[in-house]
Amino acid sequence: MMGDRAPDHGTLKTLLTAACRVPDHGKLEPWRFIVLRAEACQRLADLSQTRGEALGIDPKRLAKDVTGFRESPMIVAVISSPKPHPIVPEAEQYASAAACCLSLLNAALAAGWGAVWLTGWRATDRPFLTQGLHLFPHETVAGYIHIANEVRVPPDRPRPNTDALTTWVDT
Repeated sequence: MMGDRAPDHGTLKTLLTAACRVPDHGKLEPWRFIVLRAEACQRLADLSQTRGEALGIDPKRLAKDVTGFRESPMIVAVISSPKPHPIVPEAEQYASAAACCLSLLNAALAAGWGAVWLTGWRATDRPFLTQGLHLFPHETVAGYIHIANEVRVPPDRPRPNTDALTTWVDT
């Protein structure tokens, strides 16, 4: 569904600026971005193969994970980087990083790019995060946002029944 052309620096900067407009209690900015261009994606595809085999990831699943990184012209890793704070809990800071993921995804889609938000084992596997992204011990990946020209629009998936998930409280 994704092509081989990524946004240029200026376009991506605009998308990242939009991504930063999220709820952020305490103005802590508990997130940061790592822009992975094609060569870095190749390196991480290789590391995915090595780490996935070491972890015993199902070979079919692993092949899909490796291919996803190998074929991406650009991935933005949104890093959850919580800051010590007496009032704002880590969970709330992680939610802010996740909101960055959604904002970046929506900004890319609105600008006419193809985009997908992925996580999986590479978002939390400490050796992958340390070797591949050089993250600090307190950091994880809130999401890998793959951005490229859209080749094919993905089919819409079934949506939940909001009536079954909603409780109305009047008094």
